Amino acid sequence: QVQLVESGGGLVQPGGSLRLSCAASGSIVRTRVMGWYRQAPGKQREWVAIITQGGNTNYKDSVKGRFTISRDNAKNTVYLQMNSLKAEDTAVYYCNFIPQDSWGQGTQVTVSS
Repeated sequence: QVQLVESGGGLVQPGGSLRLSCAASGSIVRTRVMGWYRQAPGKQREWVAIITQGGNTNYKDSVKGRFTISRDNAKNTVYLQMNSLKAEDTAVYYCNFIPQDSWGQGTQVTVSS
């Protein structure tokens, strides 16, 4: 059974940085496409970034140049480095494989002064 555990969220001021982690068990991250998603209050969950088995990445337009998705195969973990954070980045962030498995609990990111 696949289990995904997100961590690294918190409260940060606009312009600040956070690095989110997604530890996976029950599946090997380097063998599947994995994505980061987020859900803001009152909005639908949206994808933010993906990384393929070959290491190719793609990003939602609004985070290009600010967010970086990466993978540590030895730790079976995927990361999301978030720089130059904005208030509109405030959301609960989730990771998941594509096709999706069960969702984890997510990690809250709040960008506020």
